[in-house]
Amino acid sequence: MKEQSKGRITNSETLILFRRALRYIAPFKFRFAVKAGLTIFSLLPLLILPWPVKILIDHVIQQIPISEKVASYPFFVRPFLEQLQGASTTEVLLWTLAAQALLLVMVGAFGLDDSERAETNAELSGGQDTATTTENAANAGFSPAGGLLGLFEFHWTLRLTQAFNHYYRSRVFERIQSLPMTAFDDERIGDAIYRMMYDTPALTAACYWLLLAPVVNPAGILLTVGVLWLSFGEHPFLVWSALAFLPIALISTYPFAAALRHRGKRSREAGATTTSTVEEGIANILAVQSLGGQQRERERFAGDSWGSFTRYRSYLLVGIGAFLAATVPALFILTRAYFYVMNLAIDNRISIGDVSVLFSYFVMVLRYAGDLGGLWLRVQESAAGLHRVFFLMDLTAEEDPPGAQSLAPIRAGIQVEDVHFAYTDGKAVLQGVSFAARVGQVTALVGPAGAGKTTLAYLIPRFLSPQSGRVLIDGADSAGVSRQSLRAQIAFLFQETVLFDDTVEENIRFGRLDASETEVHRAAELSGADEFIQKLPGGYQTPLGRAGSKLSVGQKQRLSLARALVRDAPILILDEPTSALDPETEKHFLAMLREVSRTRLVLVITHRLSTAAVADQILFLENGRILERGSPGELLSHPDGAYRRYFDLQTRGWTGPSHNENATETTATR
Repeated sequence: MKEQSKGRITNSETLILFRRALRYIAPFKFRFAVKAGLTIFSLLPLLILPWPVKILIDHVIQQIPISEKVASYPFFVRPFLEQLQGASTTEVLLWTLAAQALLLVMVGAFGLDDSERAETNAELSGGQDTATTTENAANAGFSPAGGLLGLFEFHWTLRLTQAFNHYYRSRVFERIQSLPMTAFDDERIGDAIYRMMYDTPALTAACYWLLLAPVVNPAGILLTVGVLWLSFGEHPFLVWSALAFLPIALISTYPFAAALRHRGKRSREAGATTTSTVEEGIANILAVQSLGGQQRERERFAGDSWGSFTRYRSYLLVGIGAFLAATVPALFILTRAYFYVMNLAIDNRISIGDVSVLFSYFVMVLRYAGDLGGLWLRVQESAAGLHRVFFLMDLTAEEDPPGAQSLAPIRAGIQVEDVHFAYTDGKAVLQGVSFAARVGQVTALVGPAGAGKTTLAYLIPRFLSPQSGRVLIDGADSAGVSRQSLRAQIAFLFQETVLFDDTVEENIRFGRLDASETEVHRAAELSGADEFIQKLPGGYQTPLGRAGSKLSVGQKQRLSLARALVRDAPILILDEPTSALDPETEKHFLAMLREVSRTRLVLVITHRLSTAAVADQILFLENGRILERGSPGELLSHPDGAYRRYFDLQTRGWTGPSHNENATETTATR
């Protein structure tokens, strides 16, 4: 799963990523439209926010008659003031405080600016690493308002965020499940986990910014500027000063975009490395402890973890630099506006209450313009996450050919014709392999390590596809049938046992989810697992823990075999099924193997001669070729044959001739 390009993401590539990300909102377009509407609606009460303060300053503190100033108020405040004409100062105070209380309940707001306005927001407690911040993005709920309106919008946003991110993560997980077995040969599993869990929220963050910012911020600017113009149209300098921050924010932050993108990508890669280190360390903890590698693993994790935080700080430094670049001209604008307003107040052209309103609206326009101008910079970190996830989504999945047919129930067997296979590095694994195997027959693939036995077995369920040659099943080319119908008729027992954190019964039933309790127990009896299962504290309902950590290697292998048997498939492929079995259990297993082969095609990959001895035919592979084929007795009858030499190497190679040689040979040819 190696990425083809490790270079920087260009601006044009970033635009393509964003365009592709926005396609994912299609199932949620109504809910996003409601979110945009709620956010814009929540801006309206904020326009009222500065006016009660002006009323308190001008008409309560300075006791200016309301009748003299009614015309200077906007249309949405005048009805309230008209009701207060002729009221005493105390009455004006009480009614204004009541209006403030109503605003507080409805939008959680009072006062003049952000320090006195409650936004509705919630995030997980955590540090400033990419994993924490992106997990927050996956569960983001927010509103520019507080109070009852903010709580409603917050709840709507939270459900939308989680549903959207769940949908996206599910698509990524589905893609991972559909990738061929070789997809993760060059990459650690932890990296894929990081992409799915911590890179996917980049889509949520990007879509919110790309959809909401271009709509909400211009709406906020227009609404605020409109009220400013209605109330202070004779002072356009303030309006244009606030709007000037829009191009300033865009121009000052644009040069930082590429660096932010690049460092965000490196931060995520460092986080993925840390996740992989944790995953490997826990999965291999027994090996680490037995080999005394705890100190090395601690140092490796410490280095990766600290590197992840260092990369994230590097990313933050770029953001800080962009913030400072925009702040300097912003301070200049603020200073000019401050002195302009103060001069108006000194010249009695505006009241002290007007000063509070002007600065409140000025800051509001400044904020909207800053968010809009800095939009390109804000979405850059999301570009890094999108790039990593879309790379995973673009990997070639297993797909059936056009017009693929369902495979009919297998009755005869398989035939491999002149198959050649090589991995991506060009190394030839199989060269001109041909053989036939029938239902009711046990075929053993035997040979030294690296001979191509497992690769050959992988061709049958189409985990791998040959570069040339054919695999025929009941005379039909397997390349032309659907994978689902093919694999439904094959039970595969892998050399490395795979168990899940579930009960014994459910682990066995995973082979066939609709298997009855009787069928599960029968499969366990055939595999030799029933005996030890009955001794477990909860029997078949005993939880196994992570990866079956409560079981021995042999017990895990027998459970995996039971899972394969409960599938009741006509083809049974077993990769080193007896490698971890004791002699008594192996004897039971081999007897079972002969029994189940009466109605199945059994293909066994093995190094153990005692297992190969029960086969109807042995295919001896070496260097990707079948050197010999035949029954065990036939192959042992050739003194100079490849299988006979392999047999002698195992029975005599290390200990020399044994006085039990004849007994051993008799056992092996049984």
